[in-house]
Amino acid sequence: MKLTSFMHQGRPSYGAVQGDRVLDLGPLLGAQAPDLKTLIAKKMLPLAAQALASHRAELAFGQLQLLPVIPNPDKIVCVGLNYHEHVKESGRDLTEKPALFLRVSASQVGHGQDIMRPPESARLDYEGEIAVVIGTAGRRIAEADAWGHIAGYACYNDGSVRDWQNFTTQWTAGKNFWRTGGFGPWMVSADEIAPGQKLTLTTRLNGQELQRASTDMMIHSIPRQIAFISTFMPLEPGDVIVTGTPGGVGNKRTPQLFMKPGDVVEIEVDAVGVLRNTIRDDPG
Repeated sequence: MKLTSFMHQGRPSYGAVQGDRVLDLGPLLGAQAPDLKTLIAKKMLPLAAQALASHRAELAFGQLQLLPVIPNPDKIVCVGLNYHEHVKESGRDLTEKPALFLRVSASQVGHGQDIMRPPESARLDYEGEIAVVIGTAGRRIAEADAWGHIAGYACYNDGSVRDWQNFTTQWTAGKNFWRTGGFGPWMVSADEIAPGQKLTLTTRLNGQELQRASTDMMIHSIPRQIAFISTFMPLEPGDVIVTGTPGGVGNKRTPQLFMKPGDVVEIEVDAVGVLRNTIRDDPG
């Protein structure tokens, strides 16, 4: 099942995607599950599937203002330096454990929304990634049990303002400018993607392929990431883990390649779909 969050008639809602239509689950489930995070937390995905089977999906997907898949996550934990080519191009050392940083929810936009290049920098870079949405809470989750804690998967663009990222040894500033990252277009539920299934990730800028990798190339696997993160912070339903970008980022190309207004950036995960955003200058 594909689940997405959106605005409809001035209110936030969420729904199940069926072809080019969406079933609005907000009015159907009401106070039981006012948003997608609650639906996941209450283990109500089967109820959503039943609703999709018994109701007509009437909203046109292409006409909705989409939100980040989980608009209100408690945590967005990002993994850095998780593909050998990216470690090599970055000139950094391989770490024994995953290198982590956090994003805030306001740094994201949904599919089809504009990613904003801030007035403080022209060095806005793309980073195609696979996002994992946590479905079952846990602390000190064993790697062997990690797949059972996943609600689903989505595409992610960890948009990075490179000069601000590199002002210090900490990456927070460059990773959290307002509306610089993309998260969408939907979450594919974990029952449609087998544990350990090889996923292929591709990034395109204006139709040109710039990144391609698969999950079997990760340095730290998804279960290892979940186990490591949950050791020091409990994971909750709706938490998002962004699993790392492969080599080919614009900052490390010759000549360097940064996103500019009018550019269209696409992040594709073969078993999920395509996240597409246009770049626009933030008027400040």
